[in-house]
Amino acid sequence: MSRVLIIAEAGVNHNGDYNTARKLIKAASDSGADVVKFQTFKTEKIVSRSAKKANYQSKYCDSDDNSQFTMLKKLELPKEWYKDLIQYAKECKISFQSTAFDRESLDFLNGLNFNFFKIPSGEITNKPFLQEISKLNRPVVLSTGMSCMKEISDALTILTSRGLSRDDVTVLHCNTEYPTPMKDVNLKAMLNIRDQMKVNIGYSDHTLGIEVPIAAVALGAIIIEKHFTLDRNMEGPDHNASLEPKELKQMVISIRNIELAISGTGKKKPSPSEEKNIKSVRKSLHVARDIKKGENIGANDLISLRPGTGISPMEIDKLIGMKLKVNLNKHDIINWNNLE
Repeated sequence: MSRVLIIAEAGVNHNGDYNTARKLIKAASDSGADVVKFQTFKTEKIVSRSAKKANYQSKYCDSDDNSQFTMLKKLELPKEWYKDLIQYAKECKISFQSTAFDRESLDFLNGLNFNFFKIPSGEITNKPFLQEISKLNRPVVLSTGMSCMKEISDALTILTSRGLSRDDVTVLHCNTEYPTPMKDVNLKAMLNIRDQMKVNIGYSDHTLGIEVPIAAVALGAIIIEKHFTLDRNMEGPDHNASLEPKELKQMVISIRNIELAISGTGKKKPSPSEEKNIKSVRKSLHVARDIKKGENIGANDLISLRPGTGISPMEIDKLIGMKLKVNLNKHDIINWNNLE
């Protein structure tokens, strides 16, 4: 299999602070992730002033103001920061990426020549937005939180309407609850998306911990996206459902281990690392008592013991009735040259 793309989702966990954004880039790089990703939006373009916060947003934002507009305005990533942050990411040897949530932000990111566009779950039913992305003819990563199969199918139809191949679309199974209860993960849906939609699959995770994204890789995900933060106790809508740096690093290590574990041809045979143990761990035939030269071997005269350097116990039937050419003491190993 090809290497899984691991996206460390910084999102809005910079809290509107430039230095925090830089620290997130460094932490993502130190974890071994492939991409550090932020979010790009103009608040006036994505939410009305009357829109209320989602339940999880209200729970983790210390403010009596229940306005999404007020909350998001504080979390914009200023455009003047991008040049420096992208350069810093290069210095840290990690790819910088961001998700657009509106047309203006999409145009801005398109000018930065990123390798792919990420479509967030909330935009999967935004036809005008999908149409704009379809015009750009670049690989797309599509999150599917809150979606049904028809909505995914409709979005794919729009995205591929101008020549984009389904091979260039990776659909991420996702649940948009922060944190996602384990009983709602429904990881098998990722496989149904692959089989029914004929697309590459991945997983965008909002559960607590690292088990589910690791399981997703074992099931065939080629992209993993996971929110992370410098400190889960920071104020903000996404911190509580994010990994801290040490956890992010452990997730990356675990995914790389799973990649190795599921690689290979699938043909069952001794691996190079275990071949050396065969003689020590398997058994061979030994005599169960002292036997004199010239005696015939009976079924009760043989016992299977380690090491496996002699005749395999699978050959036991061939030895019954054969005559010994030498004297053997109890538990001596039998070789073919001992027999006639």
